[in-house]
Amino acid sequence: MVSTFDFAWRDRALAGDQSAIRRLTNAVLEPLFRFCLYRVGRNRHLCEEVVQETLVWAIRDLRNYDPARSSGNIFSWLSGIARNQIHKVLSRQKSAVSLEALWEKMDRQLLAVYARLDSQPFNDELLEREETRQMVNTTMSQLPPHYREALEAKYVEGRSVREIASAANTSEKAVESLLTRAREAFRATFLTLSQSLNLEALA
Repeated sequence: MVSTFDFAWRDRALAGDQSAIRRLTNAVLEPLFRFCLYRVGRNRHLCEEVVQETLVWAIRDLRNYDPARSSGNIFSWLSGIARNQIHKVLSRQKSAVSLEALWEKMDRQLLAVYARLDSQPFNDELLEREETRQMVNTTMSQLPPHYREALEAKYVEGRSVREIASAANTSEKAVESLLTRAREAFRATFLTLSQSLNLEALA
C-alpha cells in the first residue's frame, strides 16, 4: 500500500537524513516512471530525464510539501512537479504542442472522473473494446497510486483481501471498499483514455 510521508519524515529529509531520501526514491521511482512514460510519447530516455529532474526538484523544494493536504501521500505533489518537467522536455520536441495539449485535456477529464467516484460510482457496464495490453498499462500508469497498488496486490500478485488488509494494518472491509473504488477508477480511466487517445499514437 502507499507509504506515508508525514511531517516527521519531511523534517528528517530536510535535515539531510539519507535513509529518508532513500525511502522516497524507493517508494516513488517506479510509479513516477510509469506515470511519466506515456506522457513523453513512451520515450524512455526523456522519461528517465523527467523522473530524475522531478526528484531533484522535489528534494530542493521539500519545504513546500504539506503532508496535511495529501494525508501523507506525496505522489500527487510529485506528479505536479513531474508535469512541469514534462513540459520542459516536450518543449524541445516537435510533438510538444499536440502531445502536451492531449494530456492536459485528459488530466482535466480524469480529475472530474475521480471527483465523481466519491458520490456517483460508475455502473458495471462492459467495456466496448478489447482491453489491449497497451491500454491497460496506460490506464494503470495514470491511476492514483493507492488504487493501482490495490489492484496489483489483488489481481497481479494474487493476494487475498485478508492478506492485503494485514499488510496495510487495516480492516478487510476497508480493503474491499478500496478495491471497489479502484475497479471503478480503472474502468472510468480506461474509458476516458480510450475516447481521447489514438492507439496508433502509442504504437
